[in-house]
Amino acid sequence: MATEQSVDLVDDDTVGWFTKAVLLAALTAALAQISIPLPGTLPPFSLQPFGMFFAGLLLGPLWGGVALLLYVLVGIAGAPVFSNANAGLGYVIAGQGTGGFLVGFLVGAVVAGAIAHRSLTPKPVADLSVPVQVVALAAAVAVVYAIGVPWLAVVTGLPFARAAAVMAPYIPLDLLKLGIAVGVVQGGYLAGR
Repeated sequence: MATEQSVDLVDDDTVGWFTKAVLLAALTAALAQISIPLPGTLPPFSLQPFGMFFAGLLLGPLWGGVALLLYVLVGIAGAPVFSNANAGLGYVIAGQGTGGFLVGFLVGAVVAGAIAHRSLTPKPVADLSVPVQVVALAAAVAVVYAIGVPWLAVVTGLPFARAAAVMAPYIPLDLLKLGIAVGVVQGGYLAGR
């Protein structure tokens, strides 16, 4: 009589983290649709950065990065998940100069997670102090601008200094979003505390 054995190809923890990454990717896509198109080649004002913030703080560098990678790949594949329902590889590479910011969100989630958790394995959010969360998210914002502004300059043909000046008004708004994100995480609204 033959006996059947069960083999776990992927452990339960991995499935749980992947599920959370998929949910954060979906949340980022939903937040991206809450956006205000701006004239010309300006990137839209959107709530997309919240996805990066939450991914880094809640999932850490590995799974936070996976969440934003999924978001970017789904958009490249053609699903209208980017701000104002945009999609496609062309949009990321050359569309309105926003591709650098999308790549910046991915790298920013990894940076925020690495600073906040200091390892690939995420800590419970309750173990992250507010100052650490603020530093982690501020570093993420800096990374987004460090990648996004030069990309914007190249795609639009603007001199770097002009592209930086164009993006400068967004910085206070992103810092406000940062504060709101820390408040939401501290309040336990996303971590189920």
